Amino acid sequence: MPQRSVVIAGAGQGGYQAAATLRSEGFDGRIFLIGEEPHLPYQRPPLSKDFLLDKQERQPNPPADAPVRDRVTLRPEHFYSSNRIDLLAGERVEAIDLATARVRLASGSCLEFDSLVLATGSRNRLLPVDGAEREGVCYLRTLKEASVLRQRLEAARDVVVIGGGFIGLEAAAVACQLGKPVTVIEAQSRVMARVVAPPVSEFFRQRHSANGVHIRFGAGVARIIGDASVQAVELADGDRIPADLVIVGVGIVPNVRLAREAGLPLGDGVAVDEHLQTADPRVFAIGDCAEFPSRFTGTRVRLESVQNCVDQAICVARCLAGRAAPYSATPWFWSDQYDIHLQMAGLALDANQHVIRGDPETGKFSVFYFSQRRLRAVDSVNRPGDHIAARKLIAAEAAITMEQAADAGFDLKVGISKKGI
Repeated sequence: MPQRSVVIAGAGQGGYQAAATLRSEGFDGRIFLIGEEPHLPYQRPPLSKDFLLDKQERQPNPPADAPVRDRVTLRPEHFYSSNRIDLLAGERVEAIDLATARVRLASGSCLEFDSLVLATGSRNRLLPVDGAEREGVCYLRTLKEASVLRQRLEAARDVVVIGGGFIGLEAAAVACQLGKPVTVIEAQSRVMARVVAPPVSEFFRQRHSANGVHIRFGAGVARIIGDASVQAVELADGDRIPADLVIVGVGIVPNVRLAREAGLPLGDGVAVDEHLQTADPRVFAIGDCAEFPSRFTGTRVRLESVQNCVDQAICVARCLAGRAAPYSATPWFWSDQYDIHLQMAGLALDANQHVIRGDPETGKFSVFYFSQRRLRAVDSVNRPGDHIAARKLIAAEAAITMEQAADAGFDLKVGISKKGI
């Protein structure tokens, strides 16, 4: 009987996790892990935080003089060889031929597959203004971009961050901690407006302002001014903000070209079912590039988080190893800015009510989101206990009331225990 073969397109955290879980689940066929970047698979979250500050712990304990890239590496090179994972770094899947069950690589060679996992992730949304290509305009998603940005931060005199979401604010916090004057340009009326309630936005605005970050709300960028390199950012109202370093964080775009050209259905990403299978049952999609049915919203969603990426990879690997089950992991996210640890559980997409537990003035509080008095999501600021409880409450669809959530004296574990968790 011929040996089964799994090809994984994308060697980010999702691709790595799928390959590693296949082996831990007893899959004995061939595994090809194909990544466009010329590095071992690495973690992305530290790139906008400790990596820029040179605080990232080395993984897994390489020598003190190890290259900077080793500090975010998920596993050393011998992990892949010892687990019989064919890692093709610096390679790219160029096309999928579903008729012959083959992928064509950028190098020209082809690989046959029994199953194909699309872990192609996403890319930066580019700033669509004149001058955005000037020297000194930086993005932050890949290890290469983070390494360039860290070098530029050392010499920067005036930093402008375009975008008041997670990446923009994390980068602003780092630049501020490095002693740089920082201005954040945000088109909305508050920071992180797409993902958090007004009390959380206001808390982070105050903390950034207290650290010297100037935030311009309701501001559009007209163009980037400079000769060979950036000198200023011109806003839609004509104001010019001096800058020799501009960090752009205006969102990401899912990488769906392979699926589209192969004729697979798309939505906001590659369309998959509850088992993360595409219209072709041999092909799966996970992570940033996948749009899937969420049991928490009753709609199709695409999530940009490490948790979702990792849990979907595990789900697919178990399916390929003979342990198929619908994907049902509780979504959670996090962001670190200064000494603030924001942890988010659930999805508040349709929430229209919220209550606060704790006091924002103390720097420790949680916001519970409800829709039709049903708990949908919880944002916790420096309250890890609330976050852990929230994940269990949301997973169990526990019937906690708004009054209980707001009552600091109410034991959240009571709500969990009522569901038998």
